[in-house]
Amino acid sequence: MRIKPKKSLGQNFLIDKNIIKKITESYPISNDSEILEIGPGTGNLTEFFLKKEPKKILLVEKDKNLFLDLKRKYNKVEIINDDILKLSLKEIVNDKTIVFGNLPYNISSQILTRFILNKENLPLKVFIFMFQKELADRIIAKPNTSNYGRLTILANWKFTVKKLFDISPTSFFPKPKVKSTLLFFKMKEDFNLFKEPETLSKITKIFFNQRRKKIKNQFKGLFDNYLEIAENLSIDLNCRPQNLKPEIYYNLVHEFEKLRK
Repeated sequence: MRIKPKKSLGQNFLIDKNIIKKITESYPISNDSEILEIGPGTGNLTEFFLKKEPKKILLVEKDKNLFLDLKRKYNKVEIINDDILKLSLKEIVNDKTIVFGNLPYNISSQILTRFILNKENLPLKVFIFMFQKELADRIIAKPNTSNYGRLTILANWKFTVKKLFDISPTSFFPKPKVKSTLLFFKMKEDFNLFKEPETLSKITKIFFNQRRKKIKNQFKGLFDNYLEIAENLSIDLNCRPQNLKPEIYYNLVHEFEKLRK
């Protein structure tokens, strides 16, 4: 049965076996490993995971036709027909789970944000996600560059992020118009603890919604004693959002949380 990719779901099936092999070898998989694959599509990546003989493979596929096709192919693999943005993962992942995903371009930033903010307190430590190259460049950007923004700060809060390699459009069916990039996320041993991780998302949104403007107005809107906070954190209020290192934003979350005691 030939499955036709759905443009509405951002489906581009990975077909290059050399790239698929590189992805499955990007992190050690043992017989003790558990794999969660997001958006397995036609199962091309799944085939290679099976050769690694991990303890468990769990597939999450939103498309009903693809789900049924995968069920026919893999009767020993657990497959869930659901939206990864809505599915509760609390009972189905653990600290042995490695998450892989050829993420749909149209919701990849939402999926990443869901895993970073981790409202379910999942014990996940490693993600290997594929993004549109333009988005990946934003995730790994450095301060004082045009790509630096909210996703950079969110991603680098809890994770060390490493670029693995770029992937040509010819590796997919149908061919997208842009390159893709595979990124590796590993949980840091030490990171800022927030009472409400969502606050980091809100504060970065406030700043980067006006990324071309000086940060003084954003400070005024967040803090009554903005001059004192700026002085304590050695922040120049004539800067723009992209000039502040991620650590500054994490400090601002702590300052904001003090006001809500």
